[in-house]
Order: sequence, then C-alpha cells, then structure tokens
Amino acid sequence: MSALIRYDRPATLTDWFENLFDDGFFSWPSREIAAANWPRVDIVEEENAYRLHADLPGLAKDDIRISVENGVLTISGEKKAEKKEKKTGEYAYYERSYGSFSRAFRLPEHVDSEHINAAYVNGVLELTINKTEAAKPKQIEVKVQ
Repeated sequence: MSALIRYDRPATLTDWFENLFDDGFFSWPSREIAAANWPRVDIVEEENAYRLHADLPGLAKDDIRISVENGVLTISGEKKAEKKEKKTGEYAYYERSYGSFSRAFRLPEHVDSEHINAAYVNGVLELTINKTEAAKPKQIEVKVQ
C-alpha cells in the first residue's frame, strides 16, 4: 500500500445534491471541474522517491500551482474556458469542463518536502518527491570475525 494518501475534505449536503443526478444522462455543459476527481493522477513508489503524474491537458504551465503546507501536497489551478460563439438557430453541445481545480495528498513523514521536483510536458505534470535518507533501504554488511 502506498504511503502517499489522497486527502479529501469531508462531504457536505451540497456535495450530495450536486452528485444526485451525476449519472451521465443529466449533464450541465457549463459545469465546472469536479474538485475531487480532477486532475486524474497516478502515484508510483520507487526505491528512492514517489512519482506523481497528473493529467492536465490544455493548461499552460502558469495555470498550475503546487504547494506543500502542514504535510499536505496540493496541486491547484484554473482551466480557462475557451470563448464560444453561439449562432442563432444552431444547436451546440459543450462537454469539456473548465474552472478552478484542486487535489490534495497527505505526504508521508519520510519524504523531503523541501525538494520536490516538478516537470510539465505535453499536458502531464510529473512530481518527484524524494524520500529522506532514513526511509531508503539500507544494506548491512556481514562481517567475518
């Protein structure tokens, strides 16, 4: 089990009502990004670090913010809406979401939160979160007496 844990705020009654008709049939074209579901991420634990990949298509590097506070890593930002011109008499359907987003993850105690590396290539954000020396596996040499 990965030590990097998704950190969510408690659900509210408003959340329940917003999700009541969220079955794909009832959709709202101007609906903003669902905060708890976007961006989608993959987290991989390696020997010396954790790697987090987040899909952020269509965003500029300057639209993304990454912060660490009180052991919680937060990826946030805003996906700006494209200007949509609607002509009279034409039907238009918009499915792509836009708006502010935020995902938070509680960091394990054995990571170096002061030195997180971030790279953004082709719509994918990659964070490298290094483990501290104490958390890295160690080989103990057996001595002959």
